[in-house]
Amino acid sequence: MNYEIVESFAQMVRERGIDRDILSGIVEDIFSMLMRKKYGPDARFDIVVNMERGDIAIYLERTVVETVNDANLEIDLETARQKSSDPIEVGEEFVEEMDLSSFGRRLIASAKQNLNQRIKEIEKETIYREYSSIIGEIVVGEIYQVRRGEVFVIHNRNELVMPKQEQIFRERYRKGDTLRALVKEVRRDSGGPSVIISRADPAFLRKLFELEIPEVFDGIIELKAIAREPGERAKVAVESHNDRIDPVGACVGMKGVRIHAIVRELSNENIDVVNYSDEPSSYIARALSPARPVRVEIDKAAKKATVVVPNEQLALAIGRNGQNIRLASKLTGYELNVVKEREEPEYDIELIEFKEELGETLYLQFIEAGYDTVQELLSAKREEILKIEGLTAERLDEITAMMREELEGEEEEETASGEVAETKEEEEEETASGEVAETKEEEETKEKEEEEAPAAEAAKTEEEELGDADEDASEEEKTTGGEPPGSTLDASKNEGV
Repeated sequence: MNYEIVESFAQMVRERGIDRDILSGIVEDIFSMLMRKKYGPDARFDIVVNMERGDIAIYLERTVVETVNDANLEIDLETARQKSSDPIEVGEEFVEEMDLSSFGRRLIASAKQNLNQRIKEIEKETIYREYSSIIGEIVVGEIYQVRRGEVFVIHNRNELVMPKQEQIFRERYRKGDTLRALVKEVRRDSGGPSVIISRADPAFLRKLFELEIPEVFDGIIELKAIAREPGERAKVAVESHNDRIDPVGACVGMKGVRIHAIVRELSNENIDVVNYSDEPSSYIARALSPARPVRVEIDKAAKKATVVVPNEQLALAIGRNGQNIRLASKLTGYELNVVKEREEPEYDIELIEFKEELGETLYLQFIEAGYDTVQELLSAKREEILKIEGLTAERLDEITAMMREELEGEEEEETASGEVAETKEEEEEETASGEVAETKEEEETKEKEEEEAPAAEAAKTEEEELGDADEDASEEEKTTGGEPPGSTLDASKNEGV
């Protein structure tokens, strides 16, 4: 029976991965509990568990007495001599090996329940320690269930869970599929440890770089920063510790074979690999790739930067829905503001135009303070302007109101003159086009007349010839009395006949 018990424990060790020594300690504790329940808390006993040989022995120690007062601690001399062939005297310690069947069904059931509970606790602790030691590593498992947006994966007979926020949104997960994911977190819950895995975490992309690119795994190329929007786009800043190795080229690989392996794993997520730089302006310019900034103005204290880009590259720098500038900001750690290289010039008036209204003294004071134009004066801080000696707040309000009114009027005039000039230009173009069309029409008419002239002259000549012939015939009729020649002679001949 002891062998069967030990064999069942050995099978538990193999199936559940429990350490043999730990299980041996649990068995000792369980049988110690049984002995105390049966023989009391003061009972003296010894338990020997040999998992290798498959042997469990329980020894109860009692004192030999003539009259027994406590059966759990004492045994009478006659009974002791019956159980042992050795000579025994009163006062000696008698050691008896206990039979497991003597504990009874109730105690055995209680021991079994206690054993199962202890084993479950050990399993939970084992799982917690196992996965806590591989946080940040990639595991490969099989999807066995998708429920309420969460994906459950079996790995080494343990359940791992991938919440919805840790998934790549465009991926579809099916039962039975093999899945690679990063062990992100291990939580202690009431029902046992929960192992959270992720495919959306930037650390997953980092581990994929280490798996696919040997230089990254060996530490020759360092991944300085990663910014990622899972399933859409990612930016990775790399730096080489070997001057002979191009970090970007090594990560991309020949014809992009290395980076394409990572892109396929991430469901065609676009990955921009850029060179890291200790100089913030250069680093920010590279991070905004594929846009090419003209210059970058850095405010290190506020961690802000203004990026000037060509007008035609503004949309490229910002990206679709602001994605490019958002990722560049995450990658560099700076708040980025992208502006065009050339802005429309703001209409302005030289301050000298208001010299008479201001007066010689006040005008010179404005010039000395650095206000050369109306826009400079209007955009300056009010408290700074009022530092000018002799200038009151009421007088400043009058001056600014006058300048604004004049500036708005000039802008309207310029706009109107621009519209008039544009209209005039359009009319001139229209007139010119009309004249061109008229000239073209005249030329076409002239060409047509020249083509029709020979035919008209021929028709006229023919008409004139016909007219001359008619005139000759009339004169001849007039000479013969209106009859044709030979008509009288013919009539005389007929009559004679």
